[in-house]
Amino acid sequence: MRNLTEENVTEAVLEQIRAKDPRTQQIVTSLIKHLHAFVREVEPTELEWFKGIEFLTRTGHITDEKRQEFILLSDTLGVTILVDAINHRKEEGKTESTVFGPFWVPNALEMENGAHIDRGPENERGAPAVVRGRITDMNGKPIAGAKIDVWQASDDGFYDVQDSNQPEMNLRGIFTSGQNGGYWFRTIRPEAYPIPDDGPVGDMLKATGRHPYRPAHIHFMISAPGYEKLITHIFVEGDKYLESDAVFGVKDSLVVDFKANTSKEEAAGYGFTKTPFYEVEFDFSLKEA
Repeated sequence: MRNLTEENVTEAVLEQIRAKDPRTQQIVTSLIKHLHAFVREVEPTELEWFKGIEFLTRTGHITDEKRQEFILLSDTLGVTILVDAINHRKEEGKTESTVFGPFWVPNALEMENGAHIDRGPENERGAPAVVRGRITDMNGKPIAGAKIDVWQASDDGFYDVQDSNQPEMNLRGIFTSGQNGGYWFRTIRPEAYPIPDDGPVGDMLKATGRHPYRPAHIHFMISAPGYEKLITHIFVEGDKYLESDAVFGVKDSLVVDFKANTSKEEAAGYGFTKTPFYEVEFDFSLKEA
């Protein structure tokens, strides 16, 4: 293992990889091959390589229990959606998945169908909205008892974990589908927002001439015994960032029309004090495990 050169160093490193687990052997071997190939192609200066290490160090330092900068980095490089595409290939009759994102939190409140997930002081800081639909299998059979975990940003573009002015667990909730697979809840119409761009990921976006915006969406994580867990969004039709989502998560099948309703009587029936309010229906179909 002496006199290593750029021609033989890769093989010398690979000879040292003797993992007991075959999958670990495969992953580490492939990582080394691709990483060495990248260095040979780019031929970074020592200063450039140090800047790369510094970038990853900063990414680790800014990550905490409320901010996951490494997920954000994976998202903005298109790696997360590629992993998702490989693990959840499109199938007829199955709702498409998309990126998980860095802002889910465990132990959201379990709520009755029809509850309002905006727990702000006015309960309607944005445009009020009603979201409803059904949970079914891939053949359209209703799934009762499915857990529907939802979360979204506020109308000014922040999740509760980013904004100390929001109540804890604001714009989050877990609902349970009824006997016909139905679910519904009240919320606010989502708005486009920038991902956190005050850290290393933001610096990377600026350096590469990219914007940090995500199109308006609501997150869903749906699970039921005997079925694969579904992690997805619904997006708002007409949003100007649908074609340039900073994390590459948009799929046509997940874009839906939030229809405006100007009826004051119907708004009052939902407990809304202003119009228009918005209505959207979206059914989710799960694949058997």
